[in-house]
Amino acid sequence: MDDLRGRGAVRAVAVVAAVLTVAAGLGVRAAVGGEVAKYAGDALYTVLVYALAVTAAPGLRPVAAGAWAAGLSWAVELFQLTGVPEELAHRSALARLVLGSTFNPPDLLWYLVGAVLAALVHAGAGRAGPAGRRV
Repeated sequence: MDDLRGRGAVRAVAVVAAVLTVAAGLGVRAAVGGEVAKYAGDALYTVLVYALAVTAAPGLRPVAAGAWAAGLSWAVELFQLTGVPEELAHRSALARLVLGSTFNPPDLLWYLVGAVLAALVHAGAGRAGPAGRRV
């Protein structure tokens, strides 16, 4: 039963992290703009993927969740080379937000930055759990 409660707590924190990540992305875009907002958005995109992965699978360890989030972000970026996301982006704002539109090599680096930062925060949160238990 403790395991189920622990996983529920992890899910709750991951959902809050996802909401805060979206808010941070919108805030950066509104406050800064330009290249800073673009690359911060790339990193935050992967942080969001990370949070959603942990929401779906709360037992994921930080390294596994980070690898999964970076891998999925890279897959989406590389998918842009096909031209399909660009075509979908013309038809749907949601597709544009999720899939982007055009391939940009520096994005790959910023996805890794987001995955590493999310994994570090996740690992730190696990160490700070109550009574030495991983959160």
